[in-house]
Amino acid sequence: MLSEKAERHFTSSINLINATLADYLCIKHTPYQVVADAMEYSVDIGGKRIRPLLVLEFCKACGGDIVDALPFAAALEMIHTYSLVHDDLPCMDNDSLRRGKESTWKKFGETYGVLAGDALLTYAFQIASDAGVSDHTTVKCTRLLANYAGIYGMIGGQTLDIQNEDAESLTIEELQETHRLKTGALIRCACELGCVVGHGSAEQFEAAKVFAENLGLAFQIIDDILDVTGDPTILGKEVGQDLQNGKITYVTLLGVDGAEKLAREYTEKALEALKVFPDAEYLIEGTKYLLERNK
Repeated sequence: MLSEKAERHFTSSINLINATLADYLCIKHTPYQVVADAMEYSVDIGGKRIRPLLVLEFCKACGGDIVDALPFAAALEMIHTYSLVHDDLPCMDNDSLRRGKESTWKKFGETYGVLAGDALLTYAFQIASDAGVSDHTTVKCTRLLANYAGIYGMIGGQTLDIQNEDAESLTIEELQETHRLKTGALIRCACELGCVVGHGSAEQFEAAKVFAENLGLAFQIIDDILDVTGDPTILGKEVGQDLQNGKITYVTLLGVDGAEKLAREYTEKALEALKVFPDAEYLIEGTKYLLERNK
């Protein structure tokens, strides 16, 4: 459980992020309105907003102004949302639910689901390129978004994940490499974006990388556990999909208890990395909360 103080802090930040996203996605009275509506719907479904929160928190931890970080936080959330929209497509995971609501393709049709994802990805770079910060910061942040969202990051991980579906067995190391990219890449991107905008030191930048690497792995392990033990009414999505699809996960390899132990180990490493930041109170509490989450 989060403390009341942390709950208020994160609620305030999420409201700010949501308002920023709403402003960017207020696209009305166009001949392509159906795609604009699908974009807005996809982002409005909600979620924990972990990635944009990390952008803001690391910017603040480095002494920066979160107002400067908001465009990049919004851009990253659009990239994350596009990945979920495409993940749900019939040719991918074929999921009809996302966070308790109809997935985008189910509500708008498969064609518009594809286009909505494409549009969110492209729009993210438009927003990042016009963030209103220095050219140097803009270029560094845009490069981070491209690197971690593309073939060397999330897309690379998604490719490995698809290939893993045909594997008869996987090692822990192979599974970690997949999720270091698929799940962890955008989390690393979030932390590094915050450090760039906040003008963090080299030591802080390296600590953010270590934090993100471990948090990303812990986050994925908890996801795997929740697919086995979670309540679909709380999660807002179907459970048991990994088992049904014959997918090899941390739970498959380690069992629930073993997976929980590994998630705790990664979380402790993430927390250790935060010691170089003088003001990381909410990062620490939020990280502990993610380990215990039930959705």
